[in-house]
Order: sequence, then structure tokens, then C-alpha cells
Amino acid sequence: MAGRVLSVASECVPLVKTGGLADVVGALPGALAGQGWQMRVLLPAYPGLVDRLGGAQQVWQEADLFGAPARVLAGRVAGLDMLLLDAPHLFDRPGGPYSVDGRDHADNPERFAALSWAAAAIARDGLADGWKPEVLHAHDWQAGLAPAYLRYHGVEGVASVLTIHNIAFQGLADAGLLSALRLPGAEFHADALEYYGNISALKAGLVTADAITTVSPTYAEELMRPEFGLGLEGVIAARAERMHGILNGVDTAVWNPETDPEVHPFGLRSLGRKAANRAALAAEFGLEVPGPLAIVVSRLTDQKGIDLIPPVLEDFVAAGGGLAVLGSGYPQLEAAMRAAAARFPGRVGVHIGYDEALSHRMFAGADAVLVPSRFEPCGLTQMYGLRYGALPVVAATGGLADTVITANPAALAAGAATGIAFHPTDALAFSQALRRLVALHAQPKLWQSLVRTAMKQPVGWEMSSARYAALYESLCH
Repeated sequence: MAGRVLSVASECVPLVKTGGLADVVGALPGALAGQGWQMRVLLPAYPGLVDRLGGAQQVWQEADLFGAPARVLAGRVAGLDMLLLDAPHLFDRPGGPYSVDGRDHADNPERFAALSWAAAAIARDGLADGWKPEVLHAHDWQAGLAPAYLRYHGVEGVASVLTIHNIAFQGLADAGLLSALRLPGAEFHADALEYYGNISALKAGLVTADAITTVSPTYAEELMRPEFGLGLEGVIAARAERMHGILNGVDTAVWNPETDPEVHPFGLRSLGRKAANRAALAAEFGLEVPGPLAIVVSRLTDQKGIDLIPPVLEDFVAAGGGLAVLGSGYPQLEAAMRAAAARFPGRVGVHIGYDEALSHRMFAGADAVLVPSRFEPCGLTQMYGLRYGALPVVAATGGLADTVITANPAALAAGAATGIAFHPTDALAFSQALRRLVALHAQPKLWQSLVRTAMKQPVGWEMSSARYAALYESLCH
């Protein structure tokens, strides 16, 4: 069987992106279309988005959506069937999707409750153009109340799925907002909406969704442990039979070294051309690196393990390595990266900010990509590295552990290694991993074999989309 899915999220490529959530939400419709499922994506109408909607038509409205009238407009953007929640009182404001000048919007609970409410209403009543979903697929805390509204307002015949992309963000709201958020007071208890005296939109979704997914099998297991579950491990463990770890994929049409317009094209049959990209990358960052040229393309946060980089650089540089960094984040980590570039001129280069085209050039030119995350639900960076022959050096956690086969003796003997994974996530283990990287890079024949094996790894959506389709089908029976 196949059917219709309403995907509801706070961001989606190519309209708005702050992280990997947007990439996944933007990739799923195309991936699921191949499995026979039609997916529409409901997104807030942030400033300027309505103007990008092709063939826009109004398909839903409500006279009072948390304070003022609102409507949903349907149309297409870049091949995606989009639904935009046009609620100017909630979404037409300066700043990013969640904050302005580094401070969260004070009414975020109401803003994303409204998104969830509209999703549940569409699931219940359908749209004016006759479209009605069999499955509502909610993403992260911003859509966490959608399964709760389905459950508490008596919607029958629509299944709900909640995907946890990052459990660190839980959508907390003051308990005094219970009624304003259209949630039943009788459900404010530890087994439902109550979370340490507050409301948690994410917990609301976890306890009401028909199925829970997260973005890698290892992260699904990690979430039942206190160090990863961040207070929700008991809730998830109690629903373990409904938990599914489904690995993310990457868009292999956009991330294709043979056709990428940003790079000197290369592939498995023309691997020698990667050298031109390496030379171009070194020139762009002002580097001369005799050993492995590594990159970091990341948010600069402690979660991403960026604070572990300065302590390991001296030994890595002394062994011949070099590093190019692209990212932004915590001011103290941005400063630490700049200081590293100043300390190791010609070996460490830093670009603070984000530049999508530059990121493509970096993966094409790098020998390795460093991902020392303390936790990583899935991670796409290491998959881009595999695709472009930049061997991932990763912490053995979450999706990093699921996608990188570490170059231990057994994997090397079997010809299966695709990178280096280290544990625990500390500077000592990271430094040892970089030492192994240098040693492998010094053996050209073995290195070329590792790069070829990495580039052959399946990193697209084929297998994962089939798992999502099977899950949807099971929920509809």
C-alpha cells in the first residue's frame, strides 16, 4: 500500500535551514515518492517564504490561531509540495526561526503549538483541495504537540510518527500555559505532559505518538541511557517497542563529486583528479600541508567536540597534518579556532561563518574530515566525507558509529575500513586517532584503497526510505 503523509517541521531545505533537520525534511518527500508515498511538508511562513511559493492557493484557515487569524497556503518550491502556515502575528518578525539577537522568542511555545495545532487540524479535516493524510509525521519538539493534539482531541484514522533529531532541545514551557496551549489539564502528570514541573513539547509527542523514530540505530539505543536521554530516557525506555532507529541519508544528486559544479569533478575512476581539489583548498586557506589535510565543517559547540581540537593540534601539525575550519557558534570556540590559525600559520586556516559552496570545495579537497562529537544523533558531515573521499575521523557515538567502519586490523584485513572511530570522546583518544590517520596517510597504496572503499559506501536514502515506508504501512493497518 501507499498513501499520503503530512510532514510537519520548523525548517526545510531549500526554504530555511539552521541544521541537519532541514536537510532531512527536504530530502524525505523525494525519497518517499520512490516508495509510493506522497508527502506534503507543513512549515511556518517565515518572512519572505510566501513569495517563493509557486502556484499558491489557500487550503486551510482558522479565525483565531493562538491570538489572530491564520491560513495555510499550498504550492511548490524546488519540486516539493509545500504547505506554509501564514500567521504573521507568530512568524513575520526579524531574526531566525527560533531567536533574535541570540535570545529565544518569548512566545516560542505558542508559535510552535500553533504549527502543531494546524497540522493536527489538517490531519483531522483535510485541506480545501481535498487532500487528507493517513500519517502525520512530526519532527522534533517544534512539532511535538501535533501527536498530542491528535490524541487529546479525538482524531481517528490518522497515525502519528515523531522523529527525534536532537533530544537536547525539548521545547519547555511554563505549566501555567497549559490551557493557553489548548492542552487538557487532566493530562498534566508524570506519565503524560508534565516534565519536572513544566510542559515539554517533545515529551508530549513521545508519550502520544503511535511510533517514535530517531535518526540512527545507535542513537535509538543511546537515548535510553541517562548520559544521552537528558531526562527523557525513562520515557523512551517505556516506549522501546515503538522506537525505531532509521539512519538518515544525504542527497546524492547534490553531493556528487562527479557532477558537483563547485569542484574539479572526480570519481572512483578518476580519483587522481582529487589532487586538484586538494591544491585548490590549500590555496584558498593559505595552507601548505605535507601530511593529511583535514577539515572541520561544523557548528562550533561543545556538543560537536570542537573544544577538543586545540589540545590535539600541536602533535597533529608536528606530524605533518593541517586543518581547514568552516563554522560558527560559541564565541569562545570561534576565538579558539582563530587563535589556532594564528599559532599555526600555513597549517591551520579558519573561516568563521557558513558558506555552502565552500563546504563542497572543502570535502572535495580534504584528505579527512574530523567529527569529534560528544553525541551525534546521525550526522551528515561524515557521509559527505565518505562520498567525497575525505576519510571521517569520528567519535564512536550515534550515527557516526553506524556509518564509519574504523580502520582496525580486522577491518583493514577485510578491506572494509572507511575511516577512524575513537572512544572515549576525549583529547587523548582523539589525538591517538589523528596519529593513526597520519600513519595511514603515509602509506599511499593503503590510503587509496581506504578512499575507494569509503566512496563506495551507500549514503543515500534508498534503504532508509524503504524502512520509513514500511513503518507508515504498518501504522495504517
